[in-house]
Amino acid sequence: MKLVRSLIFVMCLTFSFVGYSQSENSSSEIEQITETLMHYIEGTANGKPDRLRQAFHPDFNLYTVTEADSLRIRSGEKYISNFQPGKKSNRVGRIISIDFEKDAAIAKAEIVVPNWRIFTDYFLLLKYEGSWKIVHKSYTWKPFPVTETKTKSD
Repeated sequence: MKLVRSLIFVMCLTFSFVGYSQSENSSSEIEQITETLMHYIEGTANGKPDRLRQAFHPDFNLYTVTEADSLRIRSGEKYISNFQPGKKSNRVGRIISIDFEKDAAIAKAEIVVPNWRIFTDYFLLLKYEGSWKIVHKSYTWKPFPVTETKTKSD
């Protein structure tokens, strides 16, 4: 019985060291991926095309399905050109999830444009030359929910 307890203790100790070293590395990578995604979120919200260029690979494209059920592909440069320097937009973004392995990652974000749409963005990111870049963005959207206002007679 004593041998079993000792063996369990050694196994737990070993796994805790492995988990600790992975979590330190994972934390650093998650922070770097988050920084890239925040370049996208803040760049679009605050009219900072240069910040968007920091987030995206120069050859990235955006993909979505149109209301007519066809595939729409837009160049990343054309997308970035829609954001005028210094012109803030009414967008609020948040990162939903990040998953990565070595030098490849996927992420999900939600972008709310009040009184218009809620976008769900899916990103493919790759780490090369020391930094994470978005190489692909697919997205969908739904209408912003309309809330009814009550009158005094209600």
